[in-house]
Amino acid sequence: MGRTLNTICPSCETAGMRSFYRVDNVPVHSCLMFASQDEALKFPTGDVELGFCETCGFVSNMAFDTEVQDYSPQYEDQQCYSPTFNAFARRLAGRLIEKYDIRGKDVVEIGCGKGDFLELICEMGNNRGVGIDPSCEKERIKGPARDRITVVQDYYSEKHSHFAGDVVLCRHTLEHIYATRAFVQTVRDAIGDRTETLVSFEIPDVSVVLRDIVFWDIYYEHCSYFSPGSLARLFRRCGFEILDLYLDYDDQYLLIDAKPVIHASERIHPTERTHPLEESVEEAAARVDRFTSMVAGERTRWIETVKTLSGRGKPAVIWGSGSKCVAFMTTLGLSDDIGCVIDINPRRHGKYIAGAGHEIKSPEYLRDYHPETIIVMNPIYKNEISEMITSLGVAANVISV
Repeated sequence: MGRTLNTICPSCETAGMRSFYRVDNVPVHSCLMFASQDEALKFPTGDVELGFCETCGFVSNMAFDTEVQDYSPQYEDQQCYSPTFNAFARRLAGRLIEKYDIRGKDVVEIGCGKGDFLELICEMGNNRGVGIDPSCEKERIKGPARDRITVVQDYYSEKHSHFAGDVVLCRHTLEHIYATRAFVQTVRDAIGDRTETLVSFEIPDVSVVLRDIVFWDIYYEHCSYFSPGSLARLFRRCGFEILDLYLDYDDQYLLIDAKPVIHASERIHPTERTHPLEESVEEAAARVDRFTSMVAGERTRWIETVKTLSGRGKPAVIWGSGSKCVAFMTTLGLSDDIGCVIDINPRRHGKYIAGAGHEIKSPEYLRDYHPETIIVMNPIYKNEISEMITSLGVAANVISV
């Protein structure tokens, strides 16, 4: 696949994005599971070339090819097997229900995954739900709210505008959408003049990636990277008033609650800062420059760390087989220096990860493997994982990226 650089900002449609980070030949999907190592190693690759918009502060993969994306039921990115994540999801659902009185309402979730959160908010608030996602499978929704949920196995578009919810949710989907302004505008147009409709989006915060040099959070599926400022500017540009803008999940996730604005005279200019969390474009540019100056050194440090651990004896284990793991291993070229990959999701066990080709093992596998070091791909899970390996009788040094 050749590189085509799209230098028009997909968020504000201004020309001239500035390239600042590049990784070649990364898997175009990192959450598709494969039945064989050969299939995983031969999976198609693409390029990442991140560009920064000097007008609105948005970050985008300018080399992204929309034609290679396939979010089928084989796409497995569930985090619901983690008690830490489940506690967060329940807290978030409770917050939305209480703050906006989401009870007995119609809830539409765009990009609902396997339907876990939609099921939760319908159960907790006695709501009715519609989940739109090509990877969703109704048979995996088994709770008491199941009969109040409709699944549409499709990509969201204008043809779904008749699903007129009192609440529109979109969690961890916008970062997978290249044409971000067109997508958010489609949501706004579908709402029309229903001014009481609540819209709530959740995405990763690129500020963390840039500040902490988290290069393993940069992978092909994530073609769009928002900070609080760039996200707020997009929503105002598309005709929304921002009700809340905040961080959660160890400040990794950025959340925005908004409602539609009907009259042009009521709109606030996109560049006007209306929330204290918003950073200016200049501040975002400074973060990009800092990332650019430090990322090569950080990559070298991790290569040396993993190779040192491998050279001491048994190769290190990675815990977490999702996108962070795939990006970490393929960006650094460390497949041969990782002993095995562990995941708590039973639907991943026995499958192989794209690019690196490692078979995914269950935590119980460590009883026989006896690792010396476990690298946790998300620090928020470190305590949970440490407790689990202790319960398994496994003694290992647990570190996190």
